[in-house]
Amino acid sequence: MRSKLRVAALVTLAVGLVAGSLYILYLDQVIRERFAGVRWAVPSKVFAAPLELYPGKTMDAQALARELDRLGYRKVGTPSKPGSYAQSGRAVDLVSRAFQYWDGKEPSRRLFVRFDASGIREIVEPGVSSSHALVRIDPLAIGSIHAARAEDRLLLRREEVPELLAKGIILVEDRHFYSHWGVSLRGIARAMVANIKAGRVVQGGSTITQQLVRNFFLTLDQNLQRKIKEAIMAILLELHYDKEEVLEAYINEIFLGQDGSRAIHGFGLAAGHYFNKPVSELNAAETALLISLAKGASYYNPRRHPERARGRRDLVLRLFRDDGLITEETYQRAVAAPLGVESDGDGGAVRYPAFVDLVRRQLEADYRKEDLQSEGLRIFTTLDPHAQAELERHIRDGLERIEAQRGIEEGSLEAAALITRTESGEVAALAGGREGRYRGFNRALDARRPIGSLAKPFVYHTALSQPERFHLYSLLEDKPLRLEMPNGSVWEPKNYDADAVYGEVRLYEALARSYNLATAHLGLAVTPKAVARTMQAAGLERAPAALPSLALGAIDLSPMEVAQMFSTLASGGFRYPLTGIREVTDAQGEPLTRYGMQVERGLDEAPTYLTNWALEQVAIFGTGSGVYRWIEPSTRLAGKTGTTDGYRDAWFAGFGGDRVGVFWVGRDDNQPTGLSGASGALPLWSATMAALDLQSFDPFMPSSVTQVQIDRDSGLRAGEGCQKVISLPFIEGFAPEREAPCAGSDTSEGVRGWFQRLWQ
Repeated sequence: MRSKLRVAALVTLAVGLVAGSLYILYLDQVIRERFAGVRWAVPSKVFAAPLELYPGKTMDAQALARELDRLGYRKVGTPSKPGSYAQSGRAVDLVSRAFQYWDGKEPSRRLFVRFDASGIREIVEPGVSSSHALVRIDPLAIGSIHAARAEDRLLLRREEVPELLAKGIILVEDRHFYSHWGVSLRGIARAMVANIKAGRVVQGGSTITQQLVRNFFLTLDQNLQRKIKEAIMAILLELHYDKEEVLEAYINEIFLGQDGSRAIHGFGLAAGHYFNKPVSELNAAETALLISLAKGASYYNPRRHPERARGRRDLVLRLFRDDGLITEETYQRAVAAPLGVESDGDGGAVRYPAFVDLVRRQLEADYRKEDLQSEGLRIFTTLDPHAQAELERHIRDGLERIEAQRGIEEGSLEAAALITRTESGEVAALAGGREGRYRGFNRALDARRPIGSLAKPFVYHTALSQPERFHLYSLLEDKPLRLEMPNGSVWEPKNYDADAVYGEVRLYEALARSYNLATAHLGLAVTPKAVARTMQAAGLERAPAALPSLALGAIDLSPMEVAQMFSTLASGGFRYPLTGIREVTDAQGEPLTRYGMQVERGLDEAPTYLTNWALEQVAIFGTGSGVYRWIEPSTRLAGKTGTTDGYRDAWFAGFGGDRVGVFWVGRDDNQPTGLSGASGALPLWSATMAALDLQSFDPFMPSSVTQVQIDRDSGLRAGEGCQKVISLPFIEGFAPEREAPCAGSDTSEGVRGWFQRLWQ
């Protein structure tokens, strides 16, 4: 009997050893296969356009200081370290940060930027004989493209980690890191004694390696089976990787907080999340606070539990001092310092989700989603942080003001907008809703709403492309229209004032005042198919239904699609595909893709010039004249209001010399707002463009266009005796040839003309 028991025991032991060995081999395979790959899975980082400084740039010292604050530069008495500046009067002294761009590395520089009344006067660097023609300041990190589980990190190489941070982590988390094999028996024994004395779990015995294993492979369940598995895997990990690799992985992997649905992993990203600065610029107090979070990022969250976080930080600082990592003087200064945590909580990591959404969609045409989520690509975009901030501010404040003034339910209005650069089609700013940081429905890209009168410029462009039939001073019939459609319905458009009929009106005036009946008749004259072709030539990628109602905006478009078409008008007929990306590099800064400017002729230049001249009149005396309540009247600009049936959608699309802006205001439930384009979208557009110092629209007049003086009464070429004259552009060869009979006319004609002028 005993021999049988002995055999059974030996068999059981053998089976156990085999099973244990197989289990250890399995865990070893998991370690080798997953650790090397997963630890470097880094989301793509998205950067704004760099701040460019050059003599002649329209900017003052206060504006530059605000931009440096946005970038996390620290205002000091005398700047000496990267990321610091001083501002006094018309001068800003700064030390820029080194940065790896797509075209090479920009070194850290000590710069003296001097201003005069018109802008930057000179940019001086010690040791450089002449003023810099152009310098770039490191761009703002505006987002990342990560996987669905929303883990994010900013990868640091071991040599990039400040020594105080590296030594502090070991001091606080695992004093014997360099002397154990992944598991510290001394630490386990110490924790057991402390827990027994306290009667509860007050201390853990996990090493840095065990914490790393737990973060990578295991759950947070507190049970014996998980602890054994954790210990085995920690030992296996240290058999394959040296201590510095383990420490580097820990620094990049440890969970240090939450930003909405996005988990903050690693000290590199945490430095930006909490302090809006790179890890290399952390001081002793900031370093201690981040190390404190490793013990419990939620429990010691400095935004929710500042006193708790401060107590833990000061404990870590005492450990620093007692171990000789910092001096007594540094310790005293650090414990007296405030937490210094950025109030908004994102440190530039996910500042502009709607814009990053645009970037992600455009990138997916060229890159696999998996690569964008794991290869650490660096995406350099076209976003202007100043323009974006002003856009968000004026949408938020403008909607609140409109709701209060008009008695509209608070928070019921929504908005979407894009601002693009006229000369390139680059998207400088984008708002997907009234809450700029909200990561939900992106109305700028996805909300397709009827555009109303924003369609009219393309009707008039179609007409002006037929100079043998139409010019800016052609007479149009603004009279009732009733059209039976093939499906049996009746189309019977009305003017904005439903009962108003204006009779004969000049073509440019019909566009400026947005007369529906005149436009409807014109659309039928040139044919809806021709209008649809003009819209597509301007950049509309899908073919609109060629119905008569198209002339009055019976088409649902997103603000992005509208911006594409108006950008073509603003550039004189050249079509630039709107883009949010400039360059893509790999994680090491090697160029991968350059999104160069693509341009082709979309609309003929002569009718485009004439159409834009008419759109200027919209702002001068037409439905968009309210813009000059915000913008300096000497600034030339062009634009068009849009209002849909029932006042459900309010639009304004306009441009100056350097920017195109498209704004939409409405409700998500499609209920009426009571707002027209002039009362809803135009105020937001105007306030934003005024803040951005919109440049005057000064288009080049094509050689095929000539300026002619026209007698207002007759529409003929004005002679010397004509008193009522308008100067209009015409396509060469199609201006009126006959001269108006102003001089030498008989008395009756003169009196009739006088009465006509008086009436007008």
